[in-house]
Amino acid sequence: MRAFLAVTSLALISGCSLLMPSHDPNMAWVDLRTDDDTELLASEVDSKALEDDRFFQVSPGIHELHAHIRFEVDATNMGGDEAPLARTCEMLVKYNDFAAGQTYRLEAGSVGFRPWAKLFDTNDRLLATAREGSCGQI
Repeated sequence: MRAFLAVTSLALISGCSLLMPSHDPNMAWVDLRTDDDTELLASEVDSKALEDDRFFQVSPGIHELHAHIRFEVDATNMGGDEAPLARTCEMLVKYNDFAAGQTYRLEAGSVGFRPWAKLFDTNDRLLATAREGSCGQI
């Protein structure tokens, strides 16, 4: 019984670390979205590393967001029967008018070897398109 309680307690404690923090009403919040085959991780804001790669939270105003997108390139895009190629690229998106208390959405995906990312507001308006930074295989 003690072992069961210990395992259950450990599972609950580790599960709590997966919860997202509360939105600060004085900051802008940026959610990350991709399809099932792509991973998007927050990396930096204005060249300063983030502690949590699941989201961005920024002060009002102008900011440059850095994120890493991970995806696989299918063999059909490389010609032949090769195994899919894992690829990681840095994406940079600059937006001039983040507003306090607002939620934004950074969506990302890929077409062949090329990644893409776009920033949207809560009304699904396109606000900015990311530019591709360095890419590599990891």
